[in-house]
Amino acid sequence: MDDVRLSLREWLILKDIESALRRGRRTGGPLRTPRRSIWLPTAVGFLVAASGFLMVAGIRTSDPAVIWAFAAVWPFALLQAFRLLCRCTTPHGISVKASR
Repeated sequence: MDDVRLSLREWLILKDIESALRRGRRTGGPLRTPRRSIWLPTAVGFLVAASGFLMVAGIRTSDPAVIWAFAAVWPFALLQAFRLLCRCTTPHGISVKASR
């Protein structure tokens, strides 16, 4: 590919396309480096700890309010843990979102 020469017009068009790809939020290709956020693992840890605490407190006290609080927190903790698992198993640079 070193022998290929681009005209000035072609080179400018190529640079314009590359800059548009870098700016585009929907591109998940190699031009964009994936950013890993610490918020999801922190939220999962907090939700699992809170649901564990509520489970133990509900078993020990048999208070309906604590049992209902556990019932409300537990599915959300599972959902977030599933999201974290999916994020950890997805190869870097591949977007799972459906394209239009």
